[in-house]
Amino acid sequence: MDKILVIEDDSQICEVIKLFFERKGTTVDIISDGDDAIAAAKEVGINYELVLLDIMLPHIDGFTICREIRKCCDIPIVFITARGREEDILYGYDLGCDDYIIKPFSLAALYAKCEAIVRRATGTSDKRLTCGMITLDTRKLCCYVSGEEVELAPKQFAILKYLMEHEGWVVTRDALLNRIWGYDFYGNDRVVDSHIKKLRKALLGAGKQIKTAIGRGYKLTSME
Repeated sequence: MDKILVIEDDSQICEVIKLFFERKGTTVDIISDGDDAIAAAKEVGINYELVLLDIMLPHIDGFTICREIRKCCDIPIVFITARGREEDILYGYDLGCDDYIIKPFSLAALYAKCEAIVRRATGTSDKRLTCGMITLDTRKLCCYVSGEEVELAPKQFAILKYLMEHEGWVVTRDALLNRIWGYDFYGNDRVVDSHIKKLRKALLGAGKQIKTAIGRGYKLTSME
């Protein structure tokens, strides 16, 4: 594992998880407030490989956060919580968590479970996507054009990844809004056009591979 997110308000638990995981070579970011976790939910799938999520958090509970993350991506989610009632466990799995671990827990066992979950998740899809001059490393979150790395903002990376996963197909603005911004986005769909324009510029000559389907959306092709 390269990088995970811990959403937990207990500073001692956060500290021991961070120390243990980082000794294993995994970068750990921490969010301790439910509101901040909701704000970050749409970017989680781009920035991390797995989320460790407490249920009892300030302002917004972990169940709600899990639901919001699932609207945006399929990143592995592991609950770590003191709530061990069967109905809570079943509800967690119903929301789409990958595991449900009750406190107190063994750090070694937690790491092993997380590593296995990430290994299964990354093993089912290519870590690298290639289309024409463009290559995406979806694990390292890097983009290359003709072998040279280019810098993309998180939403630009997410848009390009979605287009590459649907190479040759017209992807509508609504589909991009729902996937990248979430179903509860109430802005104008022209925000997609603005981000596509910036993405094309960032991709330099390879930006020509993103074709406009007038009145419909966008399509990524391997041809310039």
